[in-house]
Amino acid sequence: MTSSRLVRAALTETINAYRDMPQRPEDLPALASRLDDVRRANVEHHVGLVAKAKAQGVQVICFGELFPGPYFALRHDPMWTALAEDAATGKTVTTLREVAKANAMIIIAPIYELAPSGRRYNTAVVIDATGEVLGTYRKTHIPHGANEQGSFLEGHYYDRSDGGNTLGAHNVSKNPFFPVWQTSLGRLGVAICYDRHFEGVMWSLANAGAELIFCPAVTFGAKSQRMWHLEFQVDAARHNVFIGGSNRKGTEAPWGQPYFGESHFTGPNGLATNVSTHPELIIADLDLGELARPDPSGWNLPRDLRPDIYSPRR
Repeated sequence: MTSSRLVRAALTETINAYRDMPQRPEDLPALASRLDDVRRANVEHHVGLVAKAKAQGVQVICFGELFPGPYFALRHDPMWTALAEDAATGKTVTTLREVAKANAMIIIAPIYELAPSGRRYNTAVVIDATGEVLGTYRKTHIPHGANEQGSFLEGHYYDRSDGGNTLGAHNVSKNPFFPVWQTSLGRLGVAICYDRHFEGVMWSLANAGAELIFCPAVTFGAKSQRMWHLEFQVDAARHNVFIGGSNRKGTEAPWGQPYFGESHFTGPNGLATNVSTHPELIIADLDLGELARPDPSGWNLPRDLRPDIYSPRR
């Protein structure tokens, strides 16, 4: 029997922490001079959540998608592009490097990135428990549309991944679009929100050795809510990985769009129990050793795959 490799992991489930938001969308331009205040309020809120997670023994935490601000892509308001920042030297990452080191905790921080090229990306920065930036994952697929509840006009704000700024000494993946980092806890990967719907994403991460994949998201709508649990459970079982999905919960002024939350962890053998005592944290004990044990179903999917008769789109 393979020995246990227990990891206590956390997800945040919160909303914009800046409380002086305009109450009407048409009043948003007045906020343009206060975007640093918006960022600061959200970073401080999440630093507090790290402390709460540390008190519960958490070793790795993933914040929500675009956590330093509200989810602004419900409309096209160009002012929000000023919220983008450098993924290595920006205020958010500089603060979180200190926080990660002080708490001996790995932090996955999804920010709005302004790259040296001048292009903007929806980017997760992976910070080791030593405070070292291990690398970044840039959102690969960018949604631009609407459902029965609202719009998601992300194409106005950032580009899809160019596969850049992901490589480093700790990255064990050969695919620049899907980095996987070797950490003291195990091999970690990231897929951001819309990425989860594409069949090659989780396979690419698992194929590169990922054991635990974080999926920070901002999602809403009936179909999204129905698929939120189904997709992760199928991918975790099919690719023999653990997946943690973080979604906002509540509404944000001035848009009033509801986010359903339902953040959770799942593994190849089912959902993980949430042991958190804090309403804005999801915490689970994950045994990565489980991934090396025989599948209790008796399946051996890698062995029995038939590439001779079809070619999965990977």
